[in-house]
Amino acid sequence: MLLWTRRVTQGLFLLLFLFLFLQTESKGADQLGYPAKLFLDFDPLLALATLLSGRTLVAGFAFSLILVAITALLGRVFCGWACPLGTLHNLVGAMKRWKGLQRVRGWFRAKYLLLIFLLSGSVVGIQLTGIFDPLSLLVRHLALGPYPALNYAVNGLMDTVYRTDQRTLTQVADGLFGLLKKTVLAFQQPHFTQGALLTALLVAILLLNLSERRFWCRYLCPLGAMLGLIGRWALLKREVAEGCNACGACDRECQGGLKTATWSATECLYCMACDDACPKKTVSFGFSRKPSSESLDLGRRKVLLAGGAGLASVAVSRATPAFDPNRANPGLIRPPGARPEPEFLARCVKCGECMKVCTTNALQPTLLEAGAEGIWSPILVPAKGYCEFKCTLCGQVCPTGAIRVLTPAEKAEWRIGTAMFDRGRCLPHAHATPCIVCEEVCPTPTKAIWFEEVVVKDRSGQDVKVKQPHVDLKLCIGCGICETKCPISDRPAVYVTSIGETRSKKNQLLLENPSGYGA
Repeated sequence: MLLWTRRVTQGLFLLLFLFLFLQTESKGADQLGYPAKLFLDFDPLLALATLLSGRTLVAGFAFSLILVAITALLGRVFCGWACPLGTLHNLVGAMKRWKGLQRVRGWFRAKYLLLIFLLSGSVVGIQLTGIFDPLSLLVRHLALGPYPALNYAVNGLMDTVYRTDQRTLTQVADGLFGLLKKTVLAFQQPHFTQGALLTALLVAILLLNLSERRFWCRYLCPLGAMLGLIGRWALLKREVAEGCNACGACDRECQGGLKTATWSATECLYCMACDDACPKKTVSFGFSRKPSSESLDLGRRKVLLAGGAGLASVAVSRATPAFDPNRANPGLIRPPGARPEPEFLARCVKCGECMKVCTTNALQPTLLEAGAEGIWSPILVPAKGYCEFKCTLCGQVCPTGAIRVLTPAEKAEWRIGTAMFDRGRCLPHAHATPCIVCEEVCPTPTKAIWFEEVVVKDRSGQDVKVKQPHVDLKLCIGCGICETKCPISDRPAVYVTSIGETRSKKNQLLLENPSGYGA
């Protein structure tokens, strides 16, 4: 009975997670209508890491206190009953028929040492926790890898059906495709750099379950380590009655790889599979104030090494050109509302929510453009898409406040960069050919691109009147639509760099920041 109750509960939480994941997309308004980042708000590890690295309390993380309280009372029930990544681990592990007793290794200490490393790094402002946190990891890897692949596969399948030119078949496909567009598929096909890499990493993590069940949860999950420490003295405990004959049935089914004689509240996932597996019904879970006799010995030297490595990571990661205070990266265009770069990196947990919700697919994951600690943080790439003038969704879904929630009035004046013209490639400037696309698409109320009418000569020596575009540096917000729509598509004649961004007082082209929102 407990087995099926747990499976149903896991399924419901996974469906809720996937539903909110799919709702992290514009539905035509500047509000999502659903709490898309709810699972991340309940994550106490992200809450603590953001508090340590960003030196701030984020209101949304108040929900994480609920999970802390539940864990302190019931143990790691989140891992066994609610974690969506844990459920996927269970599903993959169920693909293999397990025989004999499970291996018991001392590798479980690795997740606690990883937790110490991540939190000590957070103390000095290095935010790497989101890379390993299971909820952040699952959102990021699904959004940037398998989800775009799913969209591509479905669209390709529908195109194949339509090419058959079979009326009945195409009518069925039309109805099915319409339903999928309303429920599962993205509004437009998303494309992300590193999508194949992120997909491969997620697949590799899941396939580890064919080596040992819940491999990630046992040995690598820092959130599981944190919840294990919180639930170490939980009131809900496993009890074994005197009738136990040590048959090993519970040992074979244990998701946490524990043994009857060495049960540990910190390692138990509270899946209660042992209760169902016991043929004599001598294993049970109940509330008890009796203190546990377990001990968690990580080794003093290993703890000091993990903590020292976390503290030293700031020197290693920031001794790179990306952190040269006197030289900004022109291609590092952050989303509107992004905080100054040091604070942004201290808060960003690389969850990918902002990239998933971006209506134009303009936000892409970085690799090393922002240094090692900035890996998989969002960067706007105008060659792929532009920042929609009236959209503020990226700030709404950011769980840590790395991207501020902007009002429409603030968004209209927030600068993420400045457009520049390459006159050697611009049609009116270099080729005596009329073109006004950049000015037409410019979204600012007073166009940031203006024309100078000049008379130039073509190859035959004839006079040609053209409008040569220029950028008004006081009005351009760097949205990038001019670069995206430029007809010179291979390397646009207009391009956006990060200079002039609102969030930085140093990365400025003009002597003052007219928008007034500077950091």
